Amino acid sequence: MSKILILIAGHLCAAPRPQKEAEALSAAGHEVTVRGVWFDSELAERDRELTANRRWRFDPILDLRPLSFTRRSKNITVRARRRLAYETHTRFGRFTPSVLGYDVNGMLKSALHEKADLTIVHSEAGLWVGKQLLKQGMRVGVDFEDWFSEDLLPRDRIRRPVEQLRSYEAELIGQCDYRVTTSHALAGALSTAYAAPRPDVVYNVFPFAERARIDGEMRDRSDRRLPSLHWFSQTIGEGRGLETLIRSLRIISVPLEIHLRGNCPENTRQCLNRIVPELWRGRFFIHPTVPNGELLSRIAEHDIGLALEVPYCFNRELTVSNKVFQYLQAGLAIIATDTAGQREVFARRPEIGSLIPANDPHALATAIENLVNEQTKLRLAKAAAVKAAAEEFCWEKQQDTLLAAADVALQSKSPNPASANLSFATAS
Repeated sequence: MSKILILIAGHLCAAPRPQKEAEALSAAGHEVTVRGVWFDSELAERDRELTANRRWRFDPILDLRPLSFTRRSKNITVRARRRLAYETHTRFGRFTPSVLGYDVNGMLKSALHEKADLTIVHSEAGLWVGKQLLKQGMRVGVDFEDWFSEDLLPRDRIRRPVEQLRSYEAELIGQCDYRVTTSHALAGALSTAYAAPRPDVVYNVFPFAERARIDGEMRDRSDRRLPSLHWFSQTIGEGRGLETLIRSLRIISVPLEIHLRGNCPENTRQCLNRIVPELWRGRFFIHPTVPNGELLSRIAEHDIGLALEVPYCFNRELTVSNKVFQYLQAGLAIIATDTAGQREVFARRPEIGSLIPANDPHALATAIENLVNEQTKLRLAKAAAVKAAAEEFCWEKQQDTLLAAADVALQSKSPNPASANLSFATAS
């Protein structure tokens, strides 16, 4: 079979889609390597645990953990180079690929050294690397996990190299034979924006078989008699709908518990402690992230999952939050904001919960009370969630689309095979 390289820009444990991609491709007989970046020792250990006894491997391109004087010195250089590129772009508008990520040259060197039959890129830095690989005559695939050029809060987009990202997206979606994304809404928008073939849709779902490993324990909940709401993300912060949740607490009249899970910076924690109404402080909990193998069990403790995405950019409007699919897998009723991506799921499975307008605390409070006050309705929504995951929104049902896309790409003629072992462009 073929040799496939998957490039990501961070820790494997924080990248569920590449994990599933690697597992499916290796199960199909391909030799698969995932390469990324290490920043944190605890997350690096989770990465090692994830890849233990796998048919595929993960190797960091760059290890930014300060474990020795030599490494610390090198890391300072790498970080300084990235910071300089970012400041130069912010202040003077001068773009260099180093703005897109740490050690983009190292990422490119790694891809060229690997000489894979297909290299699949996932990140902003990966877009630039993919363009260079196409020039070298190599087969490249692109996974639009996000619409990279149409992401982030408005204030952050000011410092983002939007035009360069659009250029790379246009080139890759037009030239790559492997192109996938996360929703039909996003696939259509990308195709229209770049007058390019429509990407295949592979929902960012999870294996239904993992439900067998739910431990049945109650580690989050304080009072098991109360209904429990769960929200999670890699980072707890603004722009994720939590502002609406906090405002809704002044309206909700039924007792229940609220559980947030994610990395919570201290300033965010202090802010939440100030703004959460005093009546709720004994029923409002913040939990740290847990290893991938434990996350489903912790979600499954609760009753209702919140996916309160705010459509402040096209990416947030068109993608489907990972939360939705993990709530389905865990068997939670779902309250989600009415974005195009999430509406796509509810259109097929309306029984799983409620869609509400974004930034509307009254609608959120009403949706919560409608579920917790009607136990039959809540029970039926939770059962419908499991049914939706089993019948449609699970990796077992989605992976064939990914494998077919890879087969098409691997059977295609590479752009210019004779040049595939030549030199590479340098990103300053």
